[in-house]
Amino acid sequence: MRRLVQVLDVELAPAKPHASLVDARRLEAADPSAFAVLVRYMQPREKAFGTSVLKQALVRPEGVVGAVVGGFYTLLSGAYPSRAFSDPAQALEWLGQPEAVAAPLLSKLNDLVSEATGQSPLLRELHQVMKGKLPDVNLADVAREMGMSERTLQRRLREVGTSFQAELNSVQVRMAQALLLETDMKLTAVAVEVGCASLQHFSSLFRKMVGASPSAWRDMQQGKTPAPEVAEAIQAEEDEAPEAP
Repeated sequence: MRRLVQVLDVELAPAKPHASLVDARRLEAADPSAFAVLVRYMQPREKAFGTSVLKQALVRPEGVVGAVVGGFYTLLSGAYPSRAFSDPAQALEWLGQPEAVAAPLLSKLNDLVSEATGQSPLLRELHQVMKGKLPDVNLADVAREMGMSERTLQRRLREVGTSFQAELNSVQVRMAQALLLETDMKLTAVAVEVGCASLQHFSSLFRKMVGASPSAWRDMQQGKTPAPEVAEAIQAEEDEAPEAP
């Protein structure tokens, strides 16, 4: 975030006042310390931004993370009009950009993200659709929303070396990590929220993909180091939780 805010200075000296689009759809977690860096950067520069930015649209991710990101604007006084959107096309329309301009711009943004992350547009779209449908995700509904048949989606996933289930598991674990960091939800509730049938299933999947149990990972992220006997007891509880009928 400290490196990112340095780039934002480009907004302060444009050739002319302009509209601004912030595309945060792919943000997966809201780190309080990162937001603090952004707030410290913006507060003394708000008036300067107000002379160069006519209006700004923020495209936020879905779910809890999106709510947190959208709420960021309440921390600033509002030197220019701003609104949060979940649909980038609606954001660009509000900024006065017709569809003929918005479509190629969004395509270019997607290409830049793909180049930077190495993630194919197919997987990016798939993950967005899956996140919006958790906890009840199934192949038929996802394929329909992506505008293709189940067989076509499965074939295209095979072509990039993955499968529907593998990508669903990835989305489930990423969403679980966000919930573990941003809420005090119990592990069983997190498991239900991301669509796992039981705490045991959730713990096994999480440990396989992350290398630590959900409780241990949460403690590590929060800087906690439980006593060995406590960690062993928690681990045993997760491992022995009964499967849902």
